[in-house]
Amino acid sequence: MPLQLRWRKVFKIKEVAKKFPFKYEESMNTVVVQECLRYNKLLEVMHKSLKEIGKALKGLVVMSVELDAMGTAMFNQKIPDMWEAKAYPSLKPLSAWTTELVQRLDFVSAWVADGAPPVFWISGFFFPQAFLTGTLQNFARKYQLPIDSVSFDFRLDNVREAADITDAAEDGCYIHGLFLEGARWDFENACLAEPLPMELFCAMPIVHFKPVENKKKASKGWYACPLYLYPVRTGTRERPSYMATVDLKGGAMSSDYWV
Repeated sequence: MPLQLRWRKVFKIKEVAKKFPFKYEESMNTVVVQECLRYNKLLEVMHKSLKEIGKALKGLVVMSVELDAMGTAMFNQKIPDMWEAKAYPSLKPLSAWTTELVQRLDFVSAWVADGAPPVFWISGFFFPQAFLTGTLQNFARKYQLPIDSVSFDFRLDNVREAADITDAAEDGCYIHGLFLEGARWDFENACLAEPLPMELFCAMPIVHFKPVENKKKASKGWYACPLYLYPVRTGTRERPSYMATVDLKGGAMSSDYWV
């Protein structure tokens, strides 16, 4: 279904905030409301500009410089600047970006309708850093710990599909949607391995981001793998790309090799 028909309406923030009220012990309520607000800003500018360019193409309104640039960008399969200013970072062409946007909106919409899922699609978040911070806050407040003493431990059980997990994690969260670049995950041996020929990216199994207090430094044989929001690892001052460091078993190779 086309985006303009499937997502003609934005999220109703008052209803979302009523269903997910602010709670000291549940930071995820604040996260989902903020996600709806961010996606609303993007949807609103998309809806408005698409209507305006439609009228301009019919000669009903003047074709402004902004609308002309928008039309040129869409013709060249690029994200219009006025959309990109309100959107999440992405390097995808317009068609792939639009398809992903619908998937993201469906993810948030399902969360609003049915409650928090047992497994979170990390790629569906507009601002995943807030989600990870909220997960640590929930743990710290639950056990009355200083937030600066809490960090993530990572557990991988080689589960590939989110549908295979039906219960949410008691502490922390299950996450899917992560990929490896320059390596692959060896599901048989549960460790890093050389990528297969012509394989640029490899899907990771579901990862349990489990908060722990005073985490010990990973022992020898583990690789501290940086997790980035999108391929531009430097990011920008306003939108940093680095999110966290995930400890992964290095397999037969040392951590220096993977670095």
